[in-house]
Amino acid sequence: MSDPSYSPSHPCRLDKVPRWDGETDVIIVGFGIAGACAALEASAAGARVTIFEVASASGGSAALSGGEFYLGGNGGTPVQRQHGFEDSTEDFFNYLMMAGGPGADEARVRLYVENAVAHYGWLVAQGIPFKGTYLDEKVMEPLTDDTLVWSGSEAAWPFCEKAKPAPRGHAAQKKGMGTGRVVMAKLGERVVASGVDVRCNARALALIADATNRVHGIVVREDGAARFHRAKKGVILCGGGFICNEDMLQRYAPAAARAAKIPVSAGNDDGSAIRMGMSVGAAAVNMGEFMVTKSFFPPECLVKGIFVNACGQRFINEDAYHGRVTQYMLRQPEGRAWLLLDNAIFDRPLLFPDTEVAAVGETWAEIESELGLPAGELVHTVENYNRHAEQGVDPVLHKAAKWLKPLVEAPFAALNYCEGDFAAAGFTLGGLSTLPTGQVVDPDGGIVPGLYAAGRTACGLPCWGDGYSSGMSLGDSSFFGRQAGIHAASQ
Repeated sequence: MSDPSYSPSHPCRLDKVPRWDGETDVIIVGFGIAGACAALEASAAGARVTIFEVASASGGSAALSGGEFYLGGNGGTPVQRQHGFEDSTEDFFNYLMMAGGPGADEARVRLYVENAVAHYGWLVAQGIPFKGTYLDEKVMEPLTDDTLVWSGSEAAWPFCEKAKPAPRGHAAQKKGMGTGRVVMAKLGERVVASGVDVRCNARALALIADATNRVHGIVVREDGAARFHRAKKGVILCGGGFICNEDMLQRYAPAAARAAKIPVSAGNDDGSAIRMGMSVGAAAVNMGEFMVTKSFFPPECLVKGIFVNACGQRFINEDAYHGRVTQYMLRQPEGRAWLLLDNAIFDRPLLFPDTEVAAVGETWAEIESELGLPAGELVHTVENYNRHAEQGVDPVLHKAAKWLKPLVEAPFAALNYCEGDFAAAGFTLGGLSTLPTGQVVDPDGGIVPGLYAAGRTACGLPCWGDGYSSGMSLGDSSFFGRQAGIHAASQ
């Protein structure tokens, strides 16, 4: 619970501060990946830095991730080049602009792609381990300890038509899931070694701002009491998104509230950091956008199946990123969708082996009847798909030839991905509007003095659910966390 006297939605006015309990140059709210990288750069620039973290340790949602960074351009990272992928900056730029959708920030994308290879070098210098090997499989996140993976829709239509495909997911070295813990352990160690003042079990309650909304510090609850901390150079908000705040979801992203029943969060993505920014006039953008997934692979053989809706029609090229496929599932009539498989490729999703088999039959007409679909529609869809798949083409939805296989070997089956029957996992993408420097801006584009944001508190590179790729969050949060730290320290 928040202190009843203070709220993230209302700043504490400077003339109401009863005393100063502490003073530093840069205050950072949140010790996830954005906060850690901001702290490292601000400290390296000579600033005194204090981090306030509501949890008992560092990590945030980044510690729950697959530990992937989305990197490329400049001819390729050392790992890309080692495995024969020459990734041009323009291809990387074009892909990220498409992936960002209508809200893509060209200036932010350009800065990122031009510096992504150097950023990889910086991550290595922080001690994050990258094995350097390439995994040529379609995976959610590498369960091996390999580095380079295809982690988005790079090779799928329509992205492949605008940008030459290349694998850009760079995963830290660890076998199994949860590689993000390795990333955060290394960064956390570096932060502590750099002399940053880390305060855990400390909840930021409100920003401290003067009558012009210039930010001067924050109110924090420590040891059960409200304390007032001054930031001489700036406050950087890195407190996560709002997937754990049902009220904010209903207000800004009701589709996420309906779909993302499994929040991808360490539990503190309550939107408080975003509300703090809004309390001093900051603009919040793309608040309706979210990443959501109903995992249907690995094994990758399932990508050779086809998704159909309640009309018995296909609606997406199944070789696209799993989050993009899920976004399309959610838009189907009544949220109903099934994955059709034949005996040759039938399997259960590795991450969700109990996925319901909604129908089994010796003919597609039986499957159609069991699912209660309009007579003849599913049969027509499969026959049309099979006819073209035999020729290695998909003229309607453009699935790549690698994944095309006629579904002809009985028995046939339909796996259930209907809304309400298969819980989706997700997180929010909207947040405070910032410049590439991390400076927070108001609805007119003016700078909110003394305030910065990074990570999911800000709306960054990943700002469109249809275009998300694994690694974009860690890439964006770490890189633009660094930019915020550098700029704040320079004030």
